[in-house]
Amino acid sequence: MTIMQISSFAAGEWIAPGAGARPIASAITGDTIAEAGNRGLDVQSMLDHAREVGGPALRRMTFHDRARMLKALAAYLSDRKQPLYDLSFDTGATQKDHLIDIDGGIGTMFVFASKGRREMPDAHVYLDGGVEQLSRSGSFLGQHICTPLQGVAVHINAFNFPVWGMLEKLAPTLLAGVPAIVKPATATSYVTEAAVRMMLDSGLLPEGALQFIAGGTGDLLDRLGCQDVVSFTGSASTALSLRSTPNILRNSVRFVAEQDSLNASILGPDAVPETPEFDLFVKEVVREMTAKAGQKCTAIRRIIVPEGQVDAVNAGISAKLARTTIGDPRDADTRMGALVSADQRADVLEKAAIIGTEAERVFGDPENFEVHGADRDKGAFLPPMLFCCRDPDAAEKVHDTEAFGPVSTVMGYRDIGHAIEIANRGQGSLVASVITHDRDVAREIAMGAGAYHGRIYFNNRDSMKDSTGHGSPLPHMVHGGPGRAGGGEEMGGVRGVMHYMQRTAIQGSPDILSAVGETWMPGAREIEGPAHPFTRRFGDLQVGETLYTEPREITLEDIEHFAAFTGDTFYAHMDEEAAAANPFFPGRVAHGYLLLSFAAGLFVEPAPGPVLANTGLDGLRFEKPVSPGDSIKVRLTVKRKTKRTDDYGEVRWHVTVTNQDDETVAEYELLTMNAF
Repeated sequence: MTIMQISSFAAGEWIAPGAGARPIASAITGDTIAEAGNRGLDVQSMLDHAREVGGPALRRMTFHDRARMLKALAAYLSDRKQPLYDLSFDTGATQKDHLIDIDGGIGTMFVFASKGRREMPDAHVYLDGGVEQLSRSGSFLGQHICTPLQGVAVHINAFNFPVWGMLEKLAPTLLAGVPAIVKPATATSYVTEAAVRMMLDSGLLPEGALQFIAGGTGDLLDRLGCQDVVSFTGSASTALSLRSTPNILRNSVRFVAEQDSLNASILGPDAVPETPEFDLFVKEVVREMTAKAGQKCTAIRRIIVPEGQVDAVNAGISAKLARTTIGDPRDADTRMGALVSADQRADVLEKAAIIGTEAERVFGDPENFEVHGADRDKGAFLPPMLFCCRDPDAAEKVHDTEAFGPVSTVMGYRDIGHAIEIANRGQGSLVASVITHDRDVAREIAMGAGAYHGRIYFNNRDSMKDSTGHGSPLPHMVHGGPGRAGGGEEMGGVRGVMHYMQRTAIQGSPDILSAVGETWMPGAREIEGPAHPFTRRFGDLQVGETLYTEPREITLEDIEHFAAFTGDTFYAHMDEEAAAANPFFPGRVAHGYLLLSFAAGLFVEPAPGPVLANTGLDGLRFEKPVSPGDSIKVRLTVKRKTKRTDDYGEVRWHVTVTNQDDETVAEYELLTMNAF
């Protein structure tokens, strides 16, 4: 059998294993299938290449450029999943496990690509929050901006998800405009290397944007500075060791950690046997115990149920586990494959023995179980093991020992307060789940346990058909948790991108802030265009280009006609005495939506032209009432432009409606699609 040589990709070159290389065994057979590692790797040249070549290339791109790159990368990988599936079987993963890791990772890239296009600007600066007025006149303002860090992101990933673990970090990093050095766990690095080769072969990445270390990192962490980031996934002990590196502390290097945790699942008191919630609970627990052979940072480790339901839950879970086929993951009938290695199996057995000092094993005998299609003793196989702790209050080990495999413990609670107390004894987790149809139970647990858990997943008969499961971190939501879970957050949409950017408070005049943020704001210089802006194509419009309209008087007849035509006969528009009694109105006033309609009539160019569609408005505020006899006029300014396709782009217009005394009566942002 050919032994795979897992190479590193450093400063534009593939470097084969060398001194210090270590063997990698198949989780199925125990045979050596690969080797990886090279103590001679020049990590300083990798850092220089990322900082001097990859970073500048990425920063020249806008957020939308980088989002389009991510989408193309995800599509490229999606067309080449089968070779990754084929390699991943030797990690002990089944085909269903591949869908979590490989398809899940690719899906995460697609989500970040979409969020980059929809929620971030087609620009180089991200505006974080609104403008702060720092002077009475409005001539001195403040704004928070985010710009890419000018260093490198070092991603240190765990063995259990060789593709998803890389891509869920890589997507927000590249979207931010920061190059990455990826260092996967050696045991499954051959799968990660294959995915990296695909991305590099695609030609979609700028040079220096992605590098790869197979094996140890040497003194890499000792060479990082204040512009660099370390993002780590793995055990709490390893995280502590890395986080404590003197150079990391000295230079305040950002360190994002996602660690192991004793995740809990709580069965609500309403979810008794024969309810949909009880069956769902059992199904979720069994899935989390057996998917990836329990080697998931989000797997359920503690099963918290009403004291009166402990035996029923034990019986239900055991019956379902008994139908789980353990074996060669390449076999379509296999429901649970092997652990990643013999060392990992030994570690799980050691931790299970510790749990066994405080809990009774009610299912799964590691000395007596069947493995189909493989040699039980040569592969890293274990059966799912269910424990039951009858006194969780007196116990200690079940609340601080994680067996990172197919191991979980049932424990009973007296009331919801007690359930919350037990869940929180894990001292911080990535996820807690609650299966209940009782809204009050859900709220009490959210309020009592939220501070200890990075995510709380509620499910019941109403959402069970569409839910993604207790153990599925989604790119839209933050993934991380307090305390033992590492204190970090990954993903969460644009929140995850912010880990690789610097938030800076800028202060200055409206004109300066508009130039820095590539977004016009009131008070900044205005540009008089050569023609009505609605007659100008997307590429010709300039940010700051402004149109002032002629005024239009609002009459009582206008108000009454609008009321009759729309059916909006609210008393403030129709009854002088009642309106005058209202503290907000001087008497009868115009409808707010009448003002919007008349405003549009003042600035819209009726003839066919580059404006293709009005797609909405944001931030509408009615500032001052308009009485019969008042007049209104409009200032229409190009606030921001965003390319959407090769044929059209989105124009965001700042619209200010003022009265005859130049007082603002309404303000909003109008969105149109304009042809190129």
